[in-house]
Amino acid sequence: MSITETRTERADAQEQRAPLLQLDDLVVEYRGSGRRAGHRAVDGVSLSVAPGEFVALVGESGSGKSTLVQGALGLLPAAARIERGAIAYSGVDVTRWSETRLSRIRGSYVGFIPQDPGTSLNPTKRIGRQVIEAVRFTERSRRSAAEHREAAHVALREAGLESTERLFEQFPHELSGGMKQRVLIAIALAGQPRIIIADEPTSALDVTVQRRILDHLQGLRERLGIGVLLVTHDLGVALDRADRVLVMQQGELVEQGSVDAVLRDPRHEYTRRLLEAAPASHAGRLEPVGPRLPVDGVALRADALSKRYALRGGGEVVALDGAGLELRAGTTHAIVGESGAGKSTLAAILAGFGTPDTGSVHVGGRETTQLRRGALRELRRELQFVFQNPYTSLDPRWTVERIVAEPLRAFGLVQGRAAQRARVLELLDAVALDAAHLRRTPSELSGGQRQRVAIARALALRPKVLVLDEAVSALDVSVQAQILKLLVDLQAELGLSYVFVTHDLGVVRLIADDVTVMRGGRIVESGPAEQVLEAPRDAYTRVLLDAVPGTRLASMTEARA
Repeated sequence: MSITETRTERADAQEQRAPLLQLDDLVVEYRGSGRRAGHRAVDGVSLSVAPGEFVALVGESGSGKSTLVQGALGLLPAAARIERGAIAYSGVDVTRWSETRLSRIRGSYVGFIPQDPGTSLNPTKRIGRQVIEAVRFTERSRRSAAEHREAAHVALREAGLESTERLFEQFPHELSGGMKQRVLIAIALAGQPRIIIADEPTSALDVTVQRRILDHLQGLRERLGIGVLLVTHDLGVALDRADRVLVMQQGELVEQGSVDAVLRDPRHEYTRRLLEAAPASHAGRLEPVGPRLPVDGVALRADALSKRYALRGGGEVVALDGAGLELRAGTTHAIVGESGAGKSTLAAILAGFGTPDTGSVHVGGRETTQLRRGALRELRRELQFVFQNPYTSLDPRWTVERIVAEPLRAFGLVQGRAAQRARVLELLDAVALDAAHLRRTPSELSGGQRQRVAIARALALRPKVLVLDEAVSALDVSVQAQILKLLVDLQAELGLSYVFVTHDLGVVRLIADDVTVMRGGRIVESGPAEQVLEAPRDAYTRVLLDAVPGTRLASMTEARA
């Protein structure tokens, strides 16, 4: 029996009783190549999604979540294969179906929303054409071109997008991240599927956009009875949204149950660690292990910074409009706001990587916006920058030892290989890495280890200020917790001052002394963290705070306290 074929009434009744998706004892393995041994990515996983049910699959990078989804959709790479188990949609076993047969149910029965809208949409095709192609693919036997076009408009409106005539003519690069993600939802909805599988659909989005996307998915399941399988590493999102939570670790399903059951009585140690690591589980600020090194004064000050960029077709974008802040020595000043708020532009100017049109920046009492090459190089001794993605900011050909030693060599701070290695080992020890990591390259490290190496490199010149631009946003929740604790401890021990750029107010609660909230290049609110987070004056700040995931987990934490 084919899912896309017309069924008898008896078959329809049987399908209604069956789960929309059923995996039984699924095992997926990757073949080895060269010296690299094969491995089992999914190990005996069983799960189901019923009509109208919202199920969250939670786990860190490498837990097997994406491989599980690829297996369920028939999208496994050539190096992977299903060794055991069964995949069924509405009671129909599709495990051994050919790619041609499986392609017929992707879109028409199951809609897939991938993680990265930037790479999932064709940059050379207009939005309308891409949605129409999805409609045509899932509706081969019916409708004219005009009807296909209208169906595409309906799908876009169903995904919460307006002005669809204009949207039809736009290219992906002309849309925000949230709009691109909604277009992917529209493509997933084009064939009127009965179940949606969403693989980290909001992990790269601002909290307010994330909230709108998840609200929309929840509305679809309530209105249309669509089943949703949400794959995420964010336990706060899962607990806020799902009916049931499933937890994966190293290819195995280690825990599953209702949200209340997982919150109140997590059975597996790994689930308990994820709960403890989530920002929402901490009622207050992270405290350092040792005493704080006493420092005072102002480490960095910016005044009236403005920056405009000319558009190719005419007009301009205002990236900064009179922005300023003061970083007190030995403290953390968080800059928060959505994409396009001007956070990264401000951070780049503070770090000397950009020049403002107007305004000034003082680091250690010295004005830095007009510094020439040599003087700007000397600024690196006082101020270092830590990027969001450590994999792209570290040379993939170099070993950890060479990466961390490069600033020492460039500034001639250490003479002799033995002294250089000793200093590198000292820096690695400061970020909780040992000598075993010296000869490894970035590809041989986890995301958290790579970020630790980036921080060690930044500390090599003994700077007083670190500017961290979304430095933990790409990390799993437990790794994020480790890096945040590391930053807090290093600050106390070395007297460091941090400018911490982020869109995550949950993280801000853990580490910030002061907070500046940006929107559209302007500062809408600034002050001590406790004041801004507990009694915000601006409506936009309140919107950001309301959108932070983890409400259920925070409530449970407060109740236990």
